[in-house]
Amino acid sequence: MKIHEYQAKEVLRRHKVSVPFGVVIEKKEEGPKAFDEVSKHSPVVVVKAQIHAGGRGKGGGVKVAKTKSDALAAIDKILGMQLITHQTGPEGKRVLKVYLEQGIDIDREFYISLLLDRSAKKAIVMASREGGMDIEEVAEKHPEKITKIEIDTGVGIQPNQAREIAYSLGLNSEAVKSAVPFFTALYDAYMKEDCSLLEINPLILTKQNQIVAGDCKMTFDDNAAYRHPENTAYHDKTEEDPLELQAAEFHLNYVKLDGNIGCMVNGAGLAMATMDIIKLAGAEPANFLDVGGGANVVTVTNGFKIILGDPNVKAIFVNIFGGIVRCDRVALGILEAAKAVNIKVPIMVRLKGTNSEEGKKILADSGLAIIVADELLDAAEKIPKLLGK
Repeated sequence: MKIHEYQAKEVLRRHKVSVPFGVVIEKKEEGPKAFDEVSKHSPVVVVKAQIHAGGRGKGGGVKVAKTKSDALAAIDKILGMQLITHQTGPEGKRVLKVYLEQGIDIDREFYISLLLDRSAKKAIVMASREGGMDIEEVAEKHPEKITKIEIDTGVGIQPNQAREIAYSLGLNSEAVKSAVPFFTALYDAYMKEDCSLLEINPLILTKQNQIVAGDCKMTFDDNAAYRHPENTAYHDKTEEDPLELQAAEFHLNYVKLDGNIGCMVNGAGLAMATMDIIKLAGAEPANFLDVGGGANVVTVTNGFKIILGDPNVKAIFVNIFGGIVRCDRVALGILEAAKAVNIKVPIMVRLKGTNSEEGKKILADSGLAIIVADELLDAAEKIPKLLGK
């Protein structure tokens, strides 16, 4: 689960990580009071759009205000805007919350993040002197400027490792005294909150030699959500695709994509292979949809509803491997779904595994205009036909 910057900083405060003072608002009339509160901590106030995407500053979603009138003008412009960044896509995201934060007397900016290195089975800290930049760009053009340190999660971050991070950033001895407890507390937040990502960019060194989190991107591991009921309130449904939310209610694994062929598959690996087949045939998948190993009439019907909720879908490819699930039951589910859902686009079905021949016969005898595929190569060759080409 992704959360907003202001929420992430609230979490960091719980773990004694140094963050600037800030106030979040949802209405423009809340602006004057919020400015008055923040300006008690700094004469400069930063107005930040709150969306689940990076690059807000480049898109016009971050403004520095030195007066109250400037801050209110920035709020008026940012709150409600359709903010477009390199992570939102051309459609952008509507800004429904704005965060007013105290300005920081910045000396230098850095980058730091914590995530899991699955191959090493350890947490990894990545730090760079190139703060404020896209880390992907730094990794591509200047990989030598990124320091990586593996942390044994059974032991935790050690003082010498925290100092190594600090020295890699070129901090002086006075700043190191602030950095070591900062990095230790940051690791504590990452582990105790079951984060899959914790990123500070920029990490700020003030002119007073203090380390402060200038921004924060935090993602929680959904598999550990049951351990953190206090974090469920951070879930912002307005930041998620409505079809993905609907799929979650049906316990379906769905991710919306930009193509025109809807995919209904059981198993994540087969779903990935199915999308590859579609692209190999020169088309584009409209979604990732895994109905799971227990596909039945209900899940198949709900799957069709989700897929057809995307107006870009021009055809549907159902690719089922019958292991736990029986293909004849899936075929019956497709027929029931066709009755319950008004399907106006062409459908191709590939059934393999348990009772696949029985399933194919059910589809063949149904009278529905369904294209039946045998092997994956056969399916790839029939995709142009599916699209009417």
